[in-house]
Amino acid sequence: MLDWLKPFSIFCYLDNQQYNIAPHQSECIVAAGSQEIIEGADIKEMERLLEKKQWVFGHLSYELNASVYGLSSSKKDRIGFPLFHFFVPQIVLEIKNDELTIHASSPNDVFNSIDTRQVIDATTTINNIQFHSILSKAGYIQKVTALQQHILRGDCYEINFCQEFFAEDTTLNPFEVFKNLMQVSPNPFSAFYRLNDKFLICASPERFLTKRGNKIISQPIKGTIKRELSSQQKDEKLKEELLYSPKEQSENVMIVDLVRNDLARICKEESVKVDELFGIYSFPQLHQMISTISGELKDDVSFSDIIDATFPMGSMTGAPKHRVMQLIDEYEPSARGIFSGSVGYFNPQGDFDFNVVIRSIMYNASSQYLSYQVGSAITFYSDAEKEWEECMLKAEAIKKVLTFQPAP
Repeated sequence: MLDWLKPFSIFCYLDNQQYNIAPHQSECIVAAGSQEIIEGADIKEMERLLEKKQWVFGHLSYELNASVYGLSSSKKDRIGFPLFHFFVPQIVLEIKNDELTIHASSPNDVFNSIDTRQVIDATTTINNIQFHSILSKAGYIQKVTALQQHILRGDCYEINFCQEFFAEDTTLNPFEVFKNLMQVSPNPFSAFYRLNDKFLICASPERFLTKRGNKIISQPIKGTIKRELSSQQKDEKLKEELLYSPKEQSENVMIVDLVRNDLARICKEESVKVDELFGIYSFPQLHQMISTISGELKDDVSFSDIIDATFPMGSMTGAPKHRVMQLIDEYEPSARGIFSGSVGYFNPQGDFDFNVVIRSIMYNASSQYLSYQVGSAITFYSDAEKEWEECMLKAEAIKKVLTFQPAP
């Protein structure tokens, strides 16, 4: 199916990589081509697509809700994804319980075109990409120190501070990079998303929001520790260390409280609850602390109401959300764009599922601009030098994906 997508200028490929994080719906959903498109800055325009009870796919960029929080950033997103973009696909492929369902006007023709598609090995070695950091080490430490002064003054409790790494004049094959990423780091909310010349290559482990009937669920990640794959005993000890870490627990519960507050704005009174607190989930390179919060939506709540109340997600901002978004705008040199935004879909029943865009590579084929961003949660007790080192480790992991050569 992935190779079959190559001729399409708009597509969205969502794959859970065989994870079954509840609530679980499908293993893989693919949307190709577009019958109708809505994009821009006013998310309320989305409602007319959703009224028709149809498949809809698309994204929300981080800066979408800037006006809600009184921000007017002049920073340019050099990848160029719009603030939001949603499309009604011509074809939807859905894999569930080992069955492929094709939603299209001529499903047999679609199946035959996939079945007879010749897979061409277009693997290319990517050499000599000159990556640049938007911040020097000294500049990064200076900004983290300044942010800690805001925390000391009581402006905020925690802030998710990100920095960009980029390369110019770069040619690559996004399909092969996505395949590499899925071999190196398969994750349950992975996405390969194309809007003409713009590509998102995403290996996200985090769900932003999902709706099932009148129930809405958020599953923020806050808390991370490396895995020790050479020793099961050591790996289990690391999981235990993460679970009982006072620092990780305090950061996680802070975001849980923020999400509870967000959901309370759109959910029926006393329906918001924490279904799981400090759940430990294992991924290829990391153990993560994930909590699950749910609520019962009020009657007549629209998707735009939900986004106004919850977006951007607290795990990518910090707390309190309004103030830290102002500080992010002030201190981060780059626009985030689709990074720390969300990609997902609506089904014809009106349910939806959206991820958090992290662990991602963004590429504009026309301008040949390649970008990825990494960040970490800054608290008063953070060590700026160690935070820099953590960012460098995350950056190196993404660089490896870009030069990874799969075994023959």
